[in-house]
Amino acid sequence: MESTFLNGQTTLIGFTFLLAGLVKGVVGLGLPTVAVGLLGLAMPPAQAAALLVAPSMVTNVVQLYTGPRLGELARRMWPLLAAICVGTWLAAALLPPSLMVHATAWLGAALVLYAVLGLMAFHPKVPLAAEGWLAPLIGVVTGAITAVTGVFVIPAVPYIQGLGLDRETLVQALGLSFTVSTIALAVSLVMHGALLHTPVLGASLLALVPALAGMFIGQWLRHRISAARFRKLFFCGLLLLGAELALRGFF
Repeated sequence: MESTFLNGQTTLIGFTFLLAGLVKGVVGLGLPTVAVGLLGLAMPPAQAAALLVAPSMVTNVVQLYTGPRLGELARRMWPLLAAICVGTWLAAALLPPSLMVHATAWLGAALVLYAVLGLMAFHPKVPLAAEGWLAPLIGVVTGAITAVTGVFVIPAVPYIQGLGLDRETLVQALGLSFTVSTIALAVSLVMHGALLHTPVLGASLLALVPALAGMFIGQWLRHRISAARFRKLFFCGLLLLGAELALRGFF
């Protein structure tokens, strides 16, 4: 049944990861958000999250090694990264199944919030003195949202954007956060058997091809179009998608 369903969704999966990879190539983030959001129109968020693991992991690792300060970032961000893992695993283990029933709605709400922040050009500032207590809190909340929706941008991305990093270091820091979040999500899915099914694992590996193709096309486009205009269109589309998912999930 699962294999037949996935085979019937091949075109959707391929198009989704091509588009998601293109967005990531241009703006440096957005692959899980776009992928889980679009796939959520046709399948449960848990299955969409399982398909996300391989494309997200590989594209994030590519992004992770594009900057020069990996060791420095790892030392600074380890409380956030450790808390993301703890939050993901605790939420997956402790949250009641009744909450997972509304995962589509919560995913839509998370996408709407993310889109609104993006359209407002929200630029938070995180004081250095606050990182010690704020990073674990942000990490646990991000992990819990990851466990429920498969999207790991809220509130980690605004927090990282508030650290005052230069552009290249910011892209690398996002890659580090996304890589750890993907690993935490993969471990959680394996613990619950979601990645142990051969059709799902195979589809996730095949989705690597369009995701990488889209990412390289996006990197090529990055220097030929206005990033500001692209981001505005991206967040407008995300707002509509999130609103549709939230309304469908709640009503």
